[in-house]
Amino acid sequence: MQLGVMIEGQEGLTWERWRGIMRRTEDLGFDSLWRSDHFFSLMGRPERDALETFTSLTLTAAETSRLRFGPLVAPMTFRHPSLLARMAAAIDQLSGGRFVLGVGAGWNVPEHQAFGLPFPRLRQRMDMLEEGIRLIRALEQPGKSTISGRYFSLDAAEMHPKPVQQPLPLLIGGSGERRTLRLVAEHAQEWNMPRASAALLTEKSAVLEQHCERAGRDPTSIRRSVMAAFVIGASERELSARLTRIRAVLPALPAEADGTLLATLRERGWLVGRPAEVIDQLGDLARAGAAGVMLQHHDQTDLEVLDLIAREVLPAASSMTSG
Repeated sequence: MQLGVMIEGQEGLTWERWRGIMRRTEDLGFDSLWRSDHFFSLMGRPERDALETFTSLTLTAAETSRLRFGPLVAPMTFRHPSLLARMAAAIDQLSGGRFVLGVGAGWNVPEHQAFGLPFPRLRQRMDMLEEGIRLIRALEQPGKSTISGRYFSLDAAEMHPKPVQQPLPLLIGGSGERRTLRLVAEHAQEWNMPRASAALLTEKSAVLEQHCERAGRDPTSIRRSVMAAFVIGASERELSARLTRIRAVLPALPAEADGTLLATLRERGWLVGRPAEVIDQLGDLARAGAAGVMLQHHDQTDLEVLDLIAREVLPAASSMTSG
């Protein structure tokens, strides 16, 4: 199993923080680095910095040498897919072929309203996601592309440069059984489930395999990963201190005693506990089919926890095989 780091960039990410996280993540041996794609704080803190996602990922392409990286995930409602395809190809070129394009249908109403972006009903957003993926794939191909879609179109468009990776790795996030997992089966190289639940991963994987059978796709060709928030400490005191800092970042967490809240978070799909306990949870996910876990790192100032994970958890995770 490979471990990556995922940053909610809309919750106060600055260039100094991002550079520090990039360096630490690569130096410590993590596999990958990921960014959320939002315009402002989802915690009701509009004063927090929110670095634009693809601009920050361009810096990652230039200032790292090994990490896989990408958005987790970019809503198709934010950008025309022709622009998304061009940005992805350019970043993949700059990185030497390490970029992963994560896409989704979009979900957060207030940021669409605030920035004047249409927010259609779910069915239309899923239609836009499907059309957008087909358009991105068309632009990767040699020659000119013409598409007359309901939402997106191309007229003899030709994209240069092409991405280094052919095809560019496409990650689709979400677990909707009827549309999302069908799109994964038809188009994606990776599926990401936003909750660390081995039971749920097993259940959704069975649905994905059914879609793969209908699409004529080998389900083992699709990498399965999980995004998981975490609270980890070498002692009860360290766990409590980290939880206090995470409460400051996430003020909507329940006002419960530390022990009760940690249990609540584990039930919600967080990785919680001392390193050995987290290793056990990762083992359950690996047996359910997860090849990777993106660790949702809420306290961006706590780089020491990445040291702890790299020292105590990463070696054990690296020896785990999925399935």
